[in-house]
Order: sequence, then structure tokens, then C-alpha cells
Amino acid sequence: MRIETAREQMIEQQVRAWEVLDERILSTLRLIPRERFVPERWRELAFADTEIPLPHGKRMLRPMLVGRILQALAVQPGEQVLEIGAGSGYVSACLAQLGGRVHSLELHEELVALARSNLSAATPALAVDVIKGDGMQLPEEGRYDAIVLTASLPIYQTRFERALRDGGRLFVVSGAQLPQQASLVRRLGARDWSTEVLFETAIETLEHAPRPPQFGF
Repeated sequence: MRIETAREQMIEQQVRAWEVLDERILSTLRLIPRERFVPERWRELAFADTEIPLPHGKRMLRPMLVGRILQALAVQPGEQVLEIGAGSGYVSACLAQLGGRVHSLELHEELVALARSNLSAATPALAVDVIKGDGMQLPEEGRYDAIVLTASLPIYQTRFERALRDGGRLFVVSGAQLPQQASLVRRLGARDWSTEVLFETAIETLEHAPRPPQFGF
């Protein structure tokens, strides 16, 4: 009962309070056991408004940011979803709970194993495939209905928007300076995209992502 109370407080005081009002999203956050995706050492912080450490210096995103990502992407049953950065597997599980067929690329073998283990133990029936791979090597072809980057791009990369199908959505945080800018990019046609700025935030940088040149005097 204490866990369920803490989960509901997370949803009401953090997620809903940050304008996540879609009941599909709130229900998903109730159904996916976040605490099972948190390393045991940090489990008491599972529902706290904080980033949680993971191996290789990575961090789980704050609950309210996860809520905003899910609401922006509005994944529908049967859609092909690409996640860049599996982390603990929690966002992957939420995307799959919404009906997405999730392909998650993770650079570090240890995190691949962690995400797979967490997903198998907590949500074995969900359609999630965690693959070791570098998100910056993404093929430039229209094949996904939704793409989410769980780490930021110092310089925006058009390869991700080109990987969308027509009507597809991309959630991305970009910017070399703080605060960074979270945006939703939609593919409108073969050579046409729209960008909606959602909010300001700050998250870790995607490994291997290009960075602005350093100027010296």
C-alpha cells in the first residue's frame, strides 16, 4: 500500500502538475512498476522528483519528464517506435504499454542486459526489443511512427527526423547551452517537417553526438 500511495503521489504531484492530463498516459504510469526498473541501491527514490543513477554515468529521467514525453508522442497501438538510449528500460516499457512496438538502441552492453532483465521481470508480455547499437548510426530512412531520444543533442541532427514515416513524431532535447529545448518534430511529407517547441529542460548528452567546436584564444 505504501508503494501504491507513493506512486499515486508521483503522478498527481509531479506528472499531472506539469500539465500531463492525458488519462492514457497517467494510467500507463500507474500500470508500469517504476520501482522495478530502479537499481536496488536507489529504490527508495523510485518515485522522487529526481534523476536516478544508472551504470556508465547514465540516469533515469524524472517522472514528470517521462510523462511529458509520452504525452507528446501519443503512441498508438501497433506503431513502430524507436528509442535511442534504453537506460533501465522504464521508458521502453511505458511506450510498449501504450501499444507501441518498441525497438530500443543502447550503446552499453551492461545497460542492454539491465534493460532486458528489468523488462522480462516486470513486463514480460510487452513488445520491446533492446538492441546494442549506436543511435548516431541510425539509417536515414522513413520507417518509424515515433522516435524518442532519452539524451540530448548539442547540435540538432536531421537524421532522426528523416527516419520518421509520414505523420511520424520525434521527441528531442537539443542545445549546447542550458537550458536546453525540448521539441516535437512531425514529418508532414517526403520533404516537409514541422517543429513545436514544448518546454525547457536539461538532460545528459547523447554519447557520440557532434558537439560545437571549442574556441580558444
